[in-house]
Amino acid sequence: MTQNHTARLVIRDADASDERQWRRLWGLYNLFYDHAVSEPVTAATWQRILDPQSAIFARIAVDGTALVGLATYVLHDCTWTIAPVCYLEDLFVDAAQRKTGTGRALIEDGVAIAKARQLGRVYWHTKADNVVARRLYDTFVQVDDFVRYTLPMD
Repeated sequence: MTQNHTARLVIRDADASDERQWRRLWGLYNLFYDHAVSEPVTAATWQRILDPQSAIFARIAVDGTALVGLATYVLHDCTWTIAPVCYLEDLFVDAAQRKTGTGRALIEDGVAIAKARQLGRVYWHTKADNVVARRLYDTFVQVDDFVRYTLPMD
C-alpha cells in the first residue's frame, strides 16, 4: 500500500508557472481515457484556466515541487437551481500518488469552494468501469440513474 502523503500536499489554484507539469498530467489523463485532445484545444483550455473571467477554473495538488493531481471545474447556470452549479469535468491523480488521499483532497477542496460560493451543487461523471475512482466517488454520494448522451459537433 502506498504511503499517505497528504500531510505535505498543497491544493491551490493553477498559475502560469504550472503549465509544463499540468500538460504532463493532462496528457496522462487523456491517455487514461484513450482520448486525443488537439494542441489548440489544450492551449485554449490552459488559457481558460488562467483567465479569472472564465467559467473554467482548475485546482492542482502539489507534493513538494511536483504537481501530482488536477481538478478542472466548469461553473454554469442551471434550470433546476437559482444558484450556479459546478461541474467537476476533469479529475486526475498521477499513478504514483494514487491511494494517498490526493483525489479525495481535490474533491473536498472543490466541495469547500462550492459551499463558500453558495453554489447549487457539484456533480461529475466517470466511466462505469472506472472502479477505483468509483470507490472514492461512492464515499461522497450515491451514483444516480442518469445516462449520458454525447453528440459531437465536429
